[in-house]
Amino acid sequence: MEIVFLGLLLFIALIGIASSRLNKPTVKNYYLADKSLSPWLSGLSAMATNNSGYMFIGLIGFTYLNGLSSIWLMIGWILGDYLITKKLFPKIVNKSFLSKNVTYASIIGDLAKNKLITKLVALISFVFLLIYASAQFAASGKTLMAVMNWEFYYGVITGGFIVLVYSLTSGIRASIWTDAAQSIIMLVSMGLLVLFSIAKLGGVNQTLFQLSEIDGFMILFRPGAGDSVLFNALSSLSWIVAGMFVVGQPHIMIRFFAVKDHNDLIRSRIFYYSSYILFYGLAFAVGMLSRLILDNASGFDPELALPMMAQILFNPFMIGLITSGIFAATMSTADSLIINCSGNISQDIFELTRFSKAQIAGITLFVAITSIIIALINSVSVFSIVVFSWTILGFLITPLLIMIFLNKTIIAKHFVISGILSTMIFYIVNSYVFFEGVYLGIYPFVVNLIYLYFFLKRSKN
Repeated sequence: MEIVFLGLLLFIALIGIASSRLNKPTVKNYYLADKSLSPWLSGLSAMATNNSGYMFIGLIGFTYLNGLSSIWLMIGWILGDYLITKKLFPKIVNKSFLSKNVTYASIIGDLAKNKLITKLVALISFVFLLIYASAQFAASGKTLMAVMNWEFYYGVITGGFIVLVYSLTSGIRASIWTDAAQSIIMLVSMGLLVLFSIAKLGGVNQTLFQLSEIDGFMILFRPGAGDSVLFNALSSLSWIVAGMFVVGQPHIMIRFFAVKDHNDLIRSRIFYYSSYILFYGLAFAVGMLSRLILDNASGFDPELALPMMAQILFNPFMIGLITSGIFAATMSTADSLIINCSGNISQDIFELTRFSKAQIAGITLFVAITSIIIALINSVSVFSIVVFSWTILGFLITPLLIMIFLNKTIIAKHFVISGILSTMIFYIVNSYVFFEGVYLGIYPFVVNLIYLYFFLKRSKN
């Protein structure tokens, strides 16, 4: 088991190191792969980066607890992602094709025609992506703790070390190359879990029957929501806002900026959505099946449902494969986050225009070690940490991009005020749950959007 697991990790690391053959000593190459990626690489990389340890660990645990009603996360997240990018992508990505900027924050600042916005977005991105990355390393630690009985910190440090090796070697090109390999391992792992689970349970019909026997598990809306059609619709569709927040996630968006032109972007999005829907669907199915395979076991962390399933269903060889799949998911996101944070410091804040391998390596090393330390200190729910970071980035950055799309003149003062106001709203709704089941990011998002819409004037251009 450990040989298979370590062998696949070594294979992934070697792919990242091999990408260094195409390296050039430029900032554009390190952070944007010279905008030379093929559409399938860009699309698969974006999917793998989006569907992180959150999907393997967090979402499956959430589905184990909530049952069929958790499908609204999948529907809302994908639908919101598609709708917002369909509208905003032409303006954002076309700007990236014409720009010399290599980070998402600098592209947003360019669109806003305000350099201070670049620094503010960079600072926000750095803080919350650092926390986001720590959740990926925590997922690594939890997995190896459950499957191989490693100490939590061994798993965290192992994941961090592998990511650091190829991030230092080749930058985002290594991240994207390894993402493609990781996405295949992720899809195979999830697919095998679904097939073996259904076979163990006696086939599709028997599986559906057993799921229907679990009290409240196959209810489409959350138990306790009552018969209010309005509330059910609001709580379910609120996850569309979570999907819209994808444009506030620099580590995902930058993947689409690494293709050559608009035609490649269209093909890249086809690869992204087809693999995204397939993987999310498999993850949801595994979460549902875990309730039967684990027989509603008590006294365990639901976020360990998948590794525990693997131990029940598979032989040591297959357990090694599944474990590497979980690790692949965490690494595909962690490396993206670390490189993005490195760019926030080196390009957006310090404005290092000349490529210095020593400087960039030092910054990347600092970011990675800081993220690992946060993971070791704070090992709480992966699901809650990811949703927390995703949500804050989303409600702070997405309204700003919508205002740019509406040709509003962006003023940094109003961006700061709206950010403080919406963050206060987010704190309040987290402290006092007003409508259980509604995605909490919707409230600060609406407040931020309304404030910016009325206080920013339309550009004369």
